[in-house]
Amino acid sequence: MQIDIKTSSVQQIRQTFSHVARRLGADKPASRYQEATLDLQPEDNFHYRPLWQPGFALYDKGRTAIRMNDWYAFKDPRQYYYGAYTIARARQQDAMEKNIEFVTRRRLLADLPDDARARIAALMVPLRHIEWAANTNNCFVTGYGWGTAITQATMFHAMDRLGIAQYLSRIGLLLDGNSGASLVEGKAHWLDDPMWQGLRRRVEDTMVVQDWFETFVAQNVVLDGLLYPLVYRHIDQRLSRDYGAAIGMLNEFASSWYDETSRWVDATLKSAAAESTDNAVLLGRWIAQWRSRVLDALCPLAVEALGAEEAEAAFSDIAQAFDARMQKQGVPLMAEPAGQQTKEPQHG
Repeated sequence: MQIDIKTSSVQQIRQTFSHVARRLGADKPASRYQEATLDLQPEDNFHYRPLWQPGFALYDKGRTAIRMNDWYAFKDPRQYYYGAYTIARARQQDAMEKNIEFVTRRRLLADLPDDARARIAALMVPLRHIEWAANTNNCFVTGYGWGTAITQATMFHAMDRLGIAQYLSRIGLLLDGNSGASLVEGKAHWLDDPMWQGLRRRVEDTMVVQDWFETFVAQNVVLDGLLYPLVYRHIDQRLSRDYGAAIGMLNEFASSWYDETSRWVDATLKSAAAESTDNAVLLGRWIAQWRSRVLDALCPLAVEALGAEEAEAAFSDIAQAFDARMQKQGVPLMAEPAGQQTKEPQHG
């Protein structure tokens, strides 16, 4: 008895879904990112207008002053869809768990003097409230934004902010021996300490902006673009110099995350500015307005953490880098609104 085993191939009739093929061409294979992104925004069959905003459809391009011919121009250079995003974050979480385990086992924070642990907690733990606000703001953009290309990325961004808030909470728990006292004190600092009130006000201001794209600019472009270099470069380096490398290890995710997500934020900003002069001018006006407010609010934190002279040098470095970054994305630099000029850190 003879058995012949033969192989046969099945010719694929089409390479991708029809809605993707209409953009790419019928015979062109699509990446998983493209299949999970392109033309997934609901556009038809909205049975009623939202009762809380009857002037808009449920999903409405008119919810922002930014105008785009194609809302799927907002490509994510990281090519993140759900699978790629979760795999990348899982690997980063594994690395962070090893860092936390190392710091815990070697008692790199637990053995610091009481005043050192109190200082680190006072500077780092209140930041978790900023991360919660960033989560809320990106959820708002996800809920009211138009086009899956931007809304799926902002949803990933929102969840990242909860993760960073949790890492900040764990820093507090490492400092207080898992008692939770640092978290309670951090909330009290956020609510009552004069050093934090300017920043708290600006954070709360971002949470009542009605235009979702301005919320994206205020939070992800300006607030993060000025806060993260201050905290995770300048303040992180100062604390590491004063108290050892443990803080740098525990801030590694936030630091590397900012570098990664800045690529997506910049690409989104560049696409919007390149669409039209009106968009570019509007973005420049929003950025100028929020830039001056945020820098002003960051002054007390910078002076407390770095001292007046080092804070002034840090502010100069941060502001220049931020302005160069905005120019690179095609956003025109505009004069700061009258009455909003940034206050330089004062010698105390």
